[in-house]
Amino acid sequence: MASPYIELEVGERTVKVTNPDKVYFPGIGATKRELVEYYVSVGEGALRALKDRPTNLKRHPDGVQTDAIYQKRMPPRHPDWLQSVTVTFPSGRTAQSLRVTEVAAIAYCANLGTIDFHPWQVRADDVEHPDELRIDLDPQPGLEFDAARKAAFLTREVLTDLGMDGFVKTSGNRGAHIAVRIEPRWDFIQVRHAGIALARAVEERDPGLVTTAWWKEERGERVFIDYNQNARDRTVVSAYSIRAKPHAPVSTPLTWDELADADPRDFDLRTVPARFAELGDVHAAIDDRAYSIEPLLDLFAEDERGDMPYPPNYPKMPGEPMRVQPSRARSGKEEE
Repeated sequence: MASPYIELEVGERTVKVTNPDKVYFPGIGATKRELVEYYVSVGEGALRALKDRPTNLKRHPDGVQTDAIYQKRMPPRHPDWLQSVTVTFPSGRTAQSLRVTEVAAIAYCANLGTIDFHPWQVRADDVEHPDELRIDLDPQPGLEFDAARKAAFLTREVLTDLGMDGFVKTSGNRGAHIAVRIEPRWDFIQVRHAGIALARAVEERDPGLVTTAWWKEERGERVFIDYNQNARDRTVVSAYSIRAKPHAPVSTPLTWDELADADPRDFDLRTVPARFAELGDVHAAIDDRAYSIEPLLDLFAEDERGDMPYPPNYPKMPGEPMRVQPSRARSGKEEE
């Protein structure tokens, strides 16, 4: 027997939604249909965050109570209007990745069970030069969103001193993300170095609040700035993405004024559409200006500490320190 379905008109496309009444978010009883309709309702903002970017999909075809399928490649069967772009992974292998060009593409992927979207920091016309510097503020266990809030405002102070503007959003959990639009003139290694320099500058202002320590055993109860989110094939969840949790929280763009008393629990699949209808996309100006990262690269070059560890799935990189956790190094165990 064929699965039940409905059809939604999304721009010039008709998007089929199969099993529309299947519950995807048991915490609030939200269905697959509500998931797809959510992305259509915030389509302008979601598209701005994803437009022309290679995008990874985090899929839960049977709802968030089941394991995720993290998909980096284009869905094998797809309509001919869905576009792709070739990306190169750290291993040197290449793949065809989804290229989001219209709201219908987002809705189509939501019907595949995509809960959240993870775009690269590049555009399809130049996949080797990022146009976004990403600051991922991750409160460590024992901390809540208020710590991320304080770290975000501290980061804003550093950006302001550098003559740069950042756009802040909730992560959809306890953290916060800040995006800075940059000129696409530098490669992944250089942009990552800029991210390290920025993270260190923030850490220096309040080392009791913020840490750049890659190894968890050294972070303590501080907010970790994950500089490696600027490396090739590392992604953060996009603006307006729902997160795969039973209550369907949303990674929600905020103004800096709103951040002062924002509560991430207020932003979910059912509240954000009304907010969007009232305010529109509060990050609509993100593409108005792109910044040079040369001041940050100068800071990195002047710092005697040099580079920092890459994620474990990366090949050994030039200038990278020994990739072994400090406690193992102190015990005399060799790097694996």
